[in-house]
Amino acid sequence: MGLRPVAMEKVGLLGLRSDEERILTVLHDLRVAQIEPLSPAAVAEVGPERGSETLRRIGDETLRFRGLLAALPATPTPGPRGFGSLEEVLALARTVPIDDEVGALVREDDRLQTERKAADDTIALLAKLDFYPERLDLLRGKSVLAFYGEGDAEAVEHLRAGLPAPADARLLVGPAGPRTRFLVVGRASAGEALSAAAQREGIRLSALPDLAGAPADERARLEARRTEIDGRRGEIRARLSEVAAAWYPTVAAVVEALDVENRKVEVLTRLGATGATFALEAWVPKRDAARLRSVIEAATDGRVHFTVVPTDEEPPTMMANPAGVRRFEFFIRFYSLPQATEWDPTLVFSIVFPIFFGFMLGDWGYGLVILGISLWMIAGFPGARHLPRAGRNFVKMIMGPKGMQQLAWALVPGCVIAIGLGLFWDEFFGFSVLHLLFGYRAPVQPDSPSDVGKLLLLAGYIGLGMVVLGFLFGALKEYFHHHRRGVIAKSGGILFAIGVAFTGLALIHHATDPRANPIDVAWYAALGVGLGLLIGGEGIQTGMLGLIEVVSHILSYMRLVGILLASVILALVINSISLGMIRSHGLLAPVLIVLGVVVLLGGQAFNVILGVFEPGIQGARLVFVEYFSKFYTGNGKAFRPFGAPRTHTVPSVDEHGNLGPILRAPEP
Repeated sequence: MGLRPVAMEKVGLLGLRSDEERILTVLHDLRVAQIEPLSPAAVAEVGPERGSETLRRIGDETLRFRGLLAALPATPTPGPRGFGSLEEVLALARTVPIDDEVGALVREDDRLQTERKAADDTIALLAKLDFYPERLDLLRGKSVLAFYGEGDAEAVEHLRAGLPAPADARLLVGPAGPRTRFLVVGRASAGEALSAAAQREGIRLSALPDLAGAPADERARLEARRTEIDGRRGEIRARLSEVAAAWYPTVAAVVEALDVENRKVEVLTRLGATGATFALEAWVPKRDAARLRSVIEAATDGRVHFTVVPTDEEPPTMMANPAGVRRFEFFIRFYSLPQATEWDPTLVFSIVFPIFFGFMLGDWGYGLVILGISLWMIAGFPGARHLPRAGRNFVKMIMGPKGMQQLAWALVPGCVIAIGLGLFWDEFFGFSVLHLLFGYRAPVQPDSPSDVGKLLLLAGYIGLGMVVLGFLFGALKEYFHHHRRGVIAKSGGILFAIGVAFTGLALIHHATDPRANPIDVAWYAALGVGLGLLIGGEGIQTGMLGLIEVVSHILSYMRLVGILLASVILALVINSISLGMIRSHGLLAPVLIVLGVVVLLGGQAFNVILGVFEPGIQGARLVFVEYFSKFYTGNGKAFRPFGAPRTHTVPSVDEHGNLGPILRAPEP
């Protein structure tokens, strides 16, 4: 279960240089080892690994085949291809003869694409020049400049009146329309003055194309050329498809095999070697260490030596949560990755965050809307292209599509809880729909002053539970790290939190006489003992600050009710104002009815937006600040195992850790 990250151990491996390639291949395909730079003590014994001339050949072939793969259209492959060694990959690469043809086709296609883009721009400009019937070369000369421009009629008239005298410029204005189109012709020496005058009026001038004929004739010629370009580009795509049908599977397999070899090259600098042996060190999950050893021993026929490397280094962090809980790792990584030797808070976060979110939202109407939006986000935003571009760009500024999907998955259980509580409280966009339709009377109503106290008391108990749980995890963490004073301080925090909470309740109910309430003696004792343990464990100054922190963190959970009330009251205000307008009479009734509908829809939409941000932000904050601060350090280093999945090549190890057919132990 995911209360702790996966336990790691550092292992050392010593093998023969002749087995180095196959060992790295197995490590790559198993993807359970994060290869680390060899320790200085080990490097002093074996020396650094230098690699070989083969590395240059790998780099050259990688560049070549990545270019081919990018040029060829993707084609279905018959299945992954097996390679027994790097030499097989390089030998197959030498048999691929399509470089010259593919390169020529791609270069021609790039040139035609550039030409077509220029033709599109010129055709668009010539279409705007339909009011000028003469040849374009009449507007060019050593002493003459001509520009096309457009703007509103008033700006064009201001430009005409403000043309600089030295330019000796003339305007040829096109037909009337939403925007006035014109040609301005003047002396070449006054080009900068003309541009400055146009800029003052907010008009952009465009240079005329270097063409000779009339705009209509040149436009027809360019459209014919564009058709020729499209035809030729179609022929190029067809030919590339023919080449891909014959060679794409081979190219894709070689690229993937070379990528594997390049990953091996990248880790060579972390290894050590002598003339006959090589050595590496790696972090490996303890649960995978035995499997890794057995597979590599099988691949080398036992010619390898494993050892566990004792170290005080902080291991990398690999979280292991169930599938549903794993979706909440997004929030933990956003805050800070846990260290490998501390608690993984994802499980608790996955439980309490939806509860906090649903409690603060507390309306089944809002819950249904946000649930629908979340499901739309999870589905990949179908139909999003129909939304206003400004809205789409704003969403992209907040978070990328992948992050939005992760957030949506996390909001779904919170929306379900909000719907359930909203039905229980009979809250539907601020209306008591169930009461109106079925006569249902909610046992607890958030907008009722008599029930607010109950909700505040519930929030206080939640705060007490979260603070105590945080201190409990903190005490266990200090115990496992052998910090005795830390255990004392965290235990004191638990007792003080319980004591101050129940002592506060006794004061509120004026039940402060231990003789009348013997149980209060336990709360006073917890308060005093907790105070002593906090100060004894952390010192007077830090301990006293801890006391204030305990009280403030418990009270901070009252925001659960505060945000719920804010949402409910805002909905009631929106409904009251809008319904008052809708029910109006008199001459202004139609206008007020329309305005009331606008206020109702706009106000409720605004409250939905608040219903996402406020419960989401404050729910996460209550975990990050009031809970994490008791035990969480963070700043862990992510576990990044060496290797990547294969698609076009056969792995050396199957999913069960058995050696594949392409990797056989060499004869001794």
